Amino acid sequence: MAIEKTERLAVLIDADNTQPSIIEGLLAEVAKYGTSNVKRIYGDWTTTALRGWKEVLLEYSIQPIQQFGYTKGKNATDSAMIIDAMDLLYTGKFHGFCIVSSDSDFTKLASRIRESGLIVYGFGEKKTPSPFVSACDKFIYTELLRIKINENEPIVKKTMAELKQDTRLVRVLRSAVEASSDESGWAHLATTGSNIAKQSPEFDPRNYGYIKLGELLAATKLFDLEERLAGDGQSKAIYLRDKRKKS
Repeated sequence: MAIEKTERLAVLIDADNTQPSIIEGLLAEVAKYGTSNVKRIYGDWTTTALRGWKEVLLEYSIQPIQQFGYTKGKNATDSAMIIDAMDLLYTGKFHGFCIVSSDSDFTKLASRIRESGLIVYGFGEKKTPSPFVSACDKFIYTELLRIKINENEPIVKKTMAELKQDTRLVRVLRSAVEASSDESGWAHLATTGSNIAKQSPEFDPRNYGYIKLGELLAATKLFDLEERLAGDGQSKAIYLRDKRKKS
């Protein structure tokens, strides 16, 4: 039986930097981490640029927040979104925030929320500047969300050779396994995943065409994987070891 996520989340969307096509995948992703008790989207709704959002807002019950562009070249939407986020933070009613934007202006906001002990999930395109990505606990690229809702578009898995050629990926995986391993070199898969997230907030096996971390690790052929019975003697757990550690 699935465990219901009870974390209360505030979902704040920058309409100027987000496309309506991601919304179904976005909210499905948010549901993995908690309940979206607040869903707000910010922009100048008097312009024609955001008209594609109208049906989406009604269907998914997202509250539009009007923000006029008072000065040309200045993003008043970002300021309004940041002020609202801080107001929500001070209520003490939320466990985390989902900030949906590809704009680096939200870097300081993400850092400030984390300083208060709340978790920050960032959502943005692959062009999102690295400072904002690194300021989040986890960052999900919205290109993945578009793929998810387009059932006719095949998901291409990277081959073993392609994965091994990605030196940063190999370094992150090996480092996380090393940090999670016991004296014998074996590491629990879930602990490894937590260590990867700490090193690289944007890491997601779906970026490489794999749904689960275990599938990605197996595909690299860099690790031995072993299924073991958990402490209760009924459920199973996956352990892995860097093949270079073989005795």
